[in-house]
Amino acid sequence: MRRLLAVLTVVGALSLLAACGSDEPETDTSQPVTVEIEFSGDTVTPAGDRIRVAKGQEVEFEVKADAPGEIHVHTTPDKTLPYDAGTTLIEVGTFDRPGVYSVESHALGKTIVQLEVS
Repeated sequence: MRRLLAVLTVVGALSLLAACGSDEPETDTSQPVTVEIEFSGDTVTPAGDRIRVAKGQEVEFEVKADAPGEIHVHTTPDKTLPYDAGTTLIEVGTFDRPGVYSVESHALGKTIVQLEVS
């Protein structure tokens, strides 16, 4: 009888653990990740934030700027994405390899965001 109770206790505990699932939030990969970027003079916002992106999920930048410029995405190969003064929507595309990809303004010497692809 004690052995049966012990087995049932272990099975019950394992069932509860399995039901808890993962701490990772569900990601809706059907919607693009839109990163809002604002350039004003020699400042850029965000400034080095890390943004999670699912592998294969579309990424786009909505850039608001007081002057034209370029954004660099450090992938293989690197991407140079120009933007105009005003508001520009840039379709970056998808990332097929997990990793962290830096997005920078070389003119300002600043990291804008890091895309964490998993």
